[in-house]
Amino acid sequence: MFPVYGLAQLLFEPVHDALRPRAPAARAAAYAAGFSTVEYTSGRALRRLRGAAPWDYSHARWNLDGLVRAGYIPVWALAGFGFERLHDLLDPSGKPT
Repeated sequence: MFPVYGLAQLLFEPVHDALRPRAPAARAAAYAAGFSTVEYTSGRALRRLRGAAPWDYSHARWNLDGLVRAGYIPVWALAGFGFERLHDLLDPSGKPT
């Protein structure tokens, strides 16, 4: 799972920089959608290559192909806000003045 979320992290910096002036709700929605998209597409790719993804959300009430689930949307939004803070700590030059 670390390589999958590592891939999402590579995309995070330019997205965060582009979203800085947006309202928190817009940023939360973008982060949730972004993480979910990476999780879904990587899961589909792993299923094609290996025959299965390392996770299976088929048991969850609202899931998409067993690869993503609606219950994680708030988690991904909050993770995005956490990564904003981490990004600003690691790269203070990118912080707005």
